[in-house]
Amino acid sequence: MTVYLVGAGPGDPGLLTVKGAEVLGRADVVVYDRLSVASLLELAPDAAERISVGKAPGRAPVPQSDINALLVARGRTGATVVRLKGGDPFVFARGGEEAQALLAARVPFEVVPGITSAIAVPAYAGIPVTMRHAALSFTVVTGHQDAGGGDVDWEAIARVGGTLVVLMGAARIASIASRLMAGGLAPDTPVAAVHWGTRPEQQVTRATLATIGDHDLAPPSTVVIGAVAALDLSWFSPS
Repeated sequence: MTVYLVGAGPGDPGLLTVKGAEVLGRADVVVYDRLSVASLLELAPDAAERISVGKAPGRAPVPQSDINALLVARGRTGATVVRLKGGDPFVFARGGEEAQALLAARVPFEVVPGITSAIAVPAYAGIPVTMRHAALSFTVVTGHQDAGGGDVDWEAIARVGGTLVVLMGAARIASIASRLMAGGLAPDTPVAAVHWGTRPEQQVTRATLATIGDHDLAPPSTVVIGAVAALDLSWFSPS
């Protein structure tokens, strides 16, 4: 019996790893989230049980604790369980919490890393997160406050330099931009927000720190802040 925590990638089905496809192909149970691509579920055997535990911004019909318990329960049956998660399971996807629960319950598990939206989504928008002479580093930050009211020290992040990639920050982008400017980033710093990146419905909004708050960004959006956000090395043509 094994539970596989599989990263499905950011949306383009072709970005699923070979190992991810292999374990899906022999799954008895697939537990999937909102950002999982429907076509990937077709890789599982017809007889496999498919369980949706999808979460949307501000709405979690299945609490994380229940998802953890579900993985433990199904894993204990001896089934091959695939927990299919958008992006990478260990990048703001609560894969670490699920691994902790499985470890505590002594249920064998494996992690199958996925391609994170923090890198792939900007790439599909023609934006490299690093660029010689422009960005020698990149920082990935969640724009989502935790349940305890904690938040990122955006003023400190503003002083880090390089490229800033904000995940799950669409709803708070005006406040985030304001705090980054308060921390010293110039108002004319380029910003690009990529909605449903790598998918046929991908849309890119380009602005600056001073103006991004004027745009109505919808989740899921990956927001790139820094000099590279002004680049448009277009190659992907959404349909």
